[in-house]
Amino acid sequence: MKRTVNVMPCLDMRNGRVVKGIHFVDLVDAGDPVACATAYEADGADELGFLDITATVEKRQTTFDVLQRVTSAVKIPVTVGGGIRTLADVEAALAAGAKKASISSAAFRDPDFVAAAVQQFGGAAIVAAIDVDRNPRLPSKREVYVDGGRTPTGVDAVEFAKKLAGLGVGEMLPTSKTGDGSKRGYDLELIRAIADATKLPTVASGGAGKLIHFLEAVKEGHASTLLAASVFHFGTFTVRQVKAYLASQKVGVHNPPIPKL
Repeated sequence: MKRTVNVMPCLDMRNGRVVKGIHFVDLVDAGDPVACATAYEADGADELGFLDITATVEKRQTTFDVLQRVTSAVKIPVTVGGGIRTLADVEAALAAGAKKASISSAAFRDPDFVAAAVQQFGGAAIVAAIDVDRNPRLPSKREVYVDGGRTPTGVDAVEFAKKLAGLGVGEMLPTSKTGDGSKRGYDLELIRAIADATKLPTVASGGAGKLIHFLEAVKEGHASTLLAASVFHFGTFTVRQVKAYLASQKVGVHNPPIPKL
């Protein structure tokens, strides 16, 4: 039985608007979040990401009011991240309609918080988000970054992922800082290393620019979910095009588009 993968557009949020940058900076406006979310759902998205990209560095909560508007407008699951640092934040995220809460900087600074969140809300509701950049001095040659990719930690990304997996999180979401917005392809070594080391569903994030990049993430990266932003926001591909391509390459997708005769 072949594995079925999810396609997941991500809404990177700032000041209530969808934005997209390159390497986590140089942000440009990409639209209204509700309009984007409903369009992606209609186009066949399996789930959505909602990432408040400046919440952590601005030391504030995620914009739960905007999240509520998005989750009220769609039926597909939404994963929310950015500024999730307390059990009350996780509770608020789920109350606002999110299916899963993604924890990044707070997971690094306070692993006990992750363990408590898993215990209170269940592992299926908690995603470990790990921002990563290359560092040849580390065993996996990948280093954990926090504060929206701004602060290096000196910690090996794969070892950290294994630690979080041991705390009971349900999913891994590593994002390549080098790949983010570059459209040069996902960091396949990173995704595969974390997926194989943790044995958890792993999201490919950061760098999709060609249809083959999605295929590589499944075949070579062992990803279970394919996250992308720029290529969807700016019309390079539709979700249906990605699914049709994957289906043509014998990759299982949910609700594959019907080929035109």
